[in-house]
Amino acid sequence: MERSSYASRSSGELASAASGGGRSVRVIPLRHPLEAAARGSTSSSPSWWRAAVGRARGMGPLEWAEVVLPCVAWMRRYRWKEDLQADLTAGITVGVMLVPQAMSYAKLAGLHPIYGLYTGFVPLFVYAIFGSSRQLAVGPVALVSLLVSNVLGGIVNSSSELYTELAILLAFMVGILECLMGLLRLGWLIRFISHSVISGFTTASAIVIGLSQIKYFLGYSVTRSSKIIPLVESIIAGIDQVSPKEEPSWYSIAPLPKEYLALKIIPFLQFSWPPFVMGSTILAILLIMKNLGKSSKRLRFLRASGPLTAVVVGTIFVKIFHPPAISVVGEIPQGLPKFSMPQQFEHIMSLMPTAVLITGVAILESVGIAKALAAKNGYELDSNKELFGLGIANICGSFFSAYPATGSFSRSAVNHESGAKTGLSGIIMGIIIGSALLFMTPLFTDIPQCALAAIVISAVTGLVDYDEAIFLWGIDKKDFFLWAITFITTLVFGIEIGVLVGVGFSLAFVIHESANPHIAVLGRLPGTTVYRNTLQYPEAYTYNGIVVVRIDAPIYFANISYIKDRLREYELNLPNSNRGPDVGRVYFVILEMSPVTYIDSSAVQALKDLHQEYKARHIQIAIANPNRQVHLLLSKSGIIDMIGAGWCFVRVHDAVQVCLQHVQSSSPSAMKLAAQAPGDLIDSIPAPKAEQHQRLHGFFKNLWKARDGGREAGNEVQPLLRQNLV
Repeated sequence: MERSSYASRSSGELASAASGGGRSVRVIPLRHPLEAAARGSTSSSPSWWRAAVGRARGMGPLEWAEVVLPCVAWMRRYRWKEDLQADLTAGITVGVMLVPQAMSYAKLAGLHPIYGLYTGFVPLFVYAIFGSSRQLAVGPVALVSLLVSNVLGGIVNSSSELYTELAILLAFMVGILECLMGLLRLGWLIRFISHSVISGFTTASAIVIGLSQIKYFLGYSVTRSSKIIPLVESIIAGIDQVSPKEEPSWYSIAPLPKEYLALKIIPFLQFSWPPFVMGSTILAILLIMKNLGKSSKRLRFLRASGPLTAVVVGTIFVKIFHPPAISVVGEIPQGLPKFSMPQQFEHIMSLMPTAVLITGVAILESVGIAKALAAKNGYELDSNKELFGLGIANICGSFFSAYPATGSFSRSAVNHESGAKTGLSGIIMGIIIGSALLFMTPLFTDIPQCALAAIVISAVTGLVDYDEAIFLWGIDKKDFFLWAITFITTLVFGIEIGVLVGVGFSLAFVIHESANPHIAVLGRLPGTTVYRNTLQYPEAYTYNGIVVVRIDAPIYFANISYIKDRLREYELNLPNSNRGPDVGRVYFVILEMSPVTYIDSSAVQALKDLHQEYKARHIQIAIANPNRQVHLLLSKSGIIDMIGAGWCFVRVHDAVQVCLQHVQSSSPSAMKLAAQAPGDLIDSIPAPKAEQHQRLHGFFKNLWKARDGGREAGNEVQPLLRQNLV
């Protein structure tokens, strides 16, 4: 064969070759990765290490301070005239919103309302220093409060002191886990949980939270549970039950006519109208103010002032009319929280699953919100720094009687809409909570319980994401299945089981997609040298005897068997080819490896086995466009030497040209050196074409002999391709 230089070939030359003109093949040389690295740099250290060292050397004292204390970044660039007014407005707005919400969420967690205020005090100051988000509003949230209530309610009675101590210990454990994940840069683990799982989980949790607060509307106790069936059964059963404490003493002494009993039956029931009417009225006011605040920028103050309005209206009504049927918060201790170490460390193992779950919720909710707000406000946010900041806030909060805190979606949205520019808005929120603890707790005594419940229900209505389910049904049934299975299991079996099932199915889909990657047969687009999926571009044409396959995933132990099966399938079931001579079978398999980002040792061994199988059937493998890492591993493992350095190409088009030339050059004169093809293959070919296929089999068998025996034959056998292509 003629030795020549290598460059891209024009479509005219390819057409000439196809018609019998024996022009030499020109391809772009594929550079060996070690050679490219040697030309690019003389240093033996990794590029990422050199970049890190270079950044560290160029950092001054202030830059190092920003790494340790993210607040230094916004403090250095603070614009007092432009930013101070915006931060003051946002901080006061969200602080006023946080006071009643904090007490409401503490009640949801089964704690005294004062612990909600404690949770909204110290963590706010600490996060403003160590947190990287400038708009995230940290404090108690509904979902975490429900998790705390659910796990601690199964361990101890909520009225005991141990219950409060375990809640504070839980904040310490969550803080430690968040700090560890931030320092070890493990925030990426949460990426394996799909958005559909998160949406289904939060929707079901919002429904459970809403039902758990119904007891303050109905006037009687409801079973504490994170499962919807016991909640609904308890609500229904309570309506029909008579309260022995409220039954008059004369009822059992003087029987009354049935008509009178029918009129007097309602006062004997546990259900009470006054809290129901007040709670429903306050909830309607909250929802109206919330929707009006979302509908117009001029009215957005209504959204933030809704909880305060609910508390003020309810408190005024109670102070004026003193209705005995409406329960109130009661006495709240006055003053700031005192420093104390968390206790009851012997319960760490029983609390660990919940601490892990709350940490996951913190990553999903807080980090997701923080990243979205950072993108809207034009600054970068490191999720690992954010986790560390949340962890420090929870650890410090646990020393001041706080239960687990995280970023709130509703308060963060209000903070952003109110114009918050820096973490100073969070400090102002903390000052408002501190002022409330010092001076305003006597005013909280007559706050109706139903008003706090209405605040919780109003807040969680935004978590009911049924629009996402409708969207997923129309777009992707698999994601809708994830949403539905997470939603149903969370409602029926509880939050922990719902999360485990959702995450399990999410990981199962990830593993399935990874173990069954997309593989496409490529064809050439007419008039170009571009090769694309033949299913996506039906006009793309292929060549007889040549199969071009693109593997759209890393190749490793989990998917190599599937890939080998698909390659054998392409060999047995020939794609419909419409160019080149009809050779009746596959002689060349070209692997387009540009999407392959990684290949492991199991895949290397499988490729060697595949090469041997192909070699026995006179099929040549060609590799096109591997990246540097993959190319280096294939070279070190010996696959490049086994396949032949001349069968590695920069472009698919170059590989097709070389393979096509071998098919076209199988002339009668070249077939004289050919060995006899296997009889079973000859018998399977129609009689008019048997002679042609016999010559082709002999030619490709001779091709293997020429390459494998080239070293022993010296200059007697010319190499089929230049060996310096790599």
